[in-house]
Amino acid sequence: MTMSTGWYLRRLSRMGPREVGGRVGDAVRRRRWRSARPDCPSVTGARFTAVLPAGTVAAVPPDAVKRLVAEADRLMAGHGGYFGVDRDDLTDPDWWYDPKTGRRAPWGYAFDVPYRNEESVGDIKQIWELSRHQYLTVLAAAYAVTGDERYAERVAEHLRSWWAANAPLRGVHWTSGIELGIRLLSWVWIRRLLDGWPGAAGLFEGNPVALRQIWHHQRWLAAFPSRGSSANNHVIAEAAGQFAAACAFGWFPSSARWRADALRSLERHLRGNTFASGLNRELATEYHGLVLELGLAAVAEADVAGVPVPATVRLVLLRMTDALAAVVDGRLRPPRQGDADDGHGLVVDGPGSDRWGSLLATGDAVFGRLAWWPEVTGTDVRTPLLAALIRPYAENGAAPAVARPASRPAHFADAGMTILRGPSEIWCRCDGGPHGFLSIAAHAHADALSVEVRHDGVDVLADPGTYCYHGQPEWRRYFRSTLGHNTLQWDDTDQSVSGGPFLWTRHARSRVLVADASGASDGGTARWCAEHDGYEGVVHRRRVELTAASRELRVVDEVSGERGPVRLAFHLGPAIAADLVENRAALSWTRDGEDRSAVLDLPGQLTWRAHRGESDPPLGWYSAGFGRKEPATTLVGTGFADGAEGFTTVLRFHG
Repeated sequence: MTMSTGWYLRRLSRMGPREVGGRVGDAVRRRRWRSARPDCPSVTGARFTAVLPAGTVAAVPPDAVKRLVAEADRLMAGHGGYFGVDRDDLTDPDWWYDPKTGRRAPWGYAFDVPYRNEESVGDIKQIWELSRHQYLTVLAAAYAVTGDERYAERVAEHLRSWWAANAPLRGVHWTSGIELGIRLLSWVWIRRLLDGWPGAAGLFEGNPVALRQIWHHQRWLAAFPSRGSSANNHVIAEAAGQFAAACAFGWFPSSARWRADALRSLERHLRGNTFASGLNRELATEYHGLVLELGLAAVAEADVAGVPVPATVRLVLLRMTDALAAVVDGRLRPPRQGDADDGHGLVVDGPGSDRWGSLLATGDAVFGRLAWWPEVTGTDVRTPLLAALIRPYAENGAAPAVARPASRPAHFADAGMTILRGPSEIWCRCDGGPHGFLSIAAHAHADALSVEVRHDGVDVLADPGTYCYHGQPEWRRYFRSTLGHNTLQWDDTDQSVSGGPFLWTRHARSRVLVADASGASDGGTARWCAEHDGYEGVVHRRRVELTAASRELRVVDEVSGERGPVRLAFHLGPAIAADLVENRAALSWTRDGEDRSAVLDLPGQLTWRAHRGESDPPLGWYSAGFGRKEPATTLVGTGFADGAEGFTTVLRFHG
């Protein structure tokens, strides 16, 4: 995907004067760096002291070790998978190759590489992901828990290969700060996990090539931070990686300055990216997880290095953890909201370890669980490692006492998110929040007033997900569109206006009118109501009621203003089979070997059709993860809204 002149003009229109000035300075600096590339200052006597406390590895649960070693052995055999693409070339990877398109990124000065152009470069996510080196943290963790030097030797071989192939400021891996930040964090953990290996010092602090790479990564991050309208999760990854490296690899004349500047940036942007309720302002749940992981990893480096951290950093992470505990369903699945690209801050586990359970387990160790938190029964490798480094909140004298929720929150007013819960793990997310974060709302979807409904963790009315970012514009548009969510579309338009794949030029404004989530807990009815102004001259208002006694969810949509054509969409999860007859759909699925069913009565004023796996245009898809999609049934009703009556949808669960 090549950005047009129009896109650049639209993007410029979303920037303030300070951001424009900063970007002009960045452009001048990039031009100067083309010919002025200083060498890393000489380093003598460097020692790595940010090691794990004695006994930490022994605390890793055996089943987590088993999963980790199985994944490490798969990687050693050359097998891995990224964004729906299986690879068998990981014994000796080509760092610039995209296995999805078969293309190879061009060589040259980093800032000349057109990384958004799939025709020239390939799928940039496929190329970048391997070079985050999180598969190497897995191999390093396998060495730490087994002492098998094969894992350490493979890590060393691949790091030396990467450093040789990716000279500073040359090639596609030097174009994006989030990639440099996460890669630095991986290197810190690789060095820590390999500490018992005799070759560890020679690979890192005793290796001029490694020192040069570490120094240039930090110099880059200090020079080109994400700015203004781009200061979302990217800037937190940049600051966390810079801070971690400046703590653990603090061997350079600039290390103290880099450490202080990165900590200031991290503190500022953690606060800026997080609502007071603890939810992430991007309103994209996977980025809540990414930011929380990055923040915890940064605090771990501070504590092991003895660097004081502002109390606000720990407080934000505490609130984020409590908010996560509040919004997950009975299977510890959080909402599927906004963009999701499977990005992680720190990976030391094999498949089968639950990301959200791991974060709650770490939160328990660091902050202490509250009585209403859901139980975490799974195990992981990362929690005991982080818990060994991070001082518990209660033992941190600089941490302020804070009033934490006495009962499970259900309505997050600042984020506009309300969770309605009913019997048998009926879970419903109602969205009446802001369109997204900052002026471009990069990771937002046009999903105002959408609902997401699960039964015992199974997606019934599903958020279809994200699927892709670059290279497939028609799919990017669909998965972030209004029609791609469980809400009402008026006059064949999106509620918010897109100016490009990560740019919204007009944002729908929503407001919640009623949020009473308590009724269903005592056998009564929970209620929610909100409206938005995304359609000019028209207001869409939606009411949702969840009645516990009848196990019934009622959704009423009203459109006031001009008469016009509407489409009302309900996206079913991939496990749901649907038999649509006129305006009634019989739903069925299986959970843990048990048959489940429900009936969806749809508004009779509309004409209903079932769509599944259609590509021209896209409709009827579900994306479980980035780069992956599968057919799923979408029910779409078409007709007209004239303000005379609302559209009523009723979902009744059986049994």
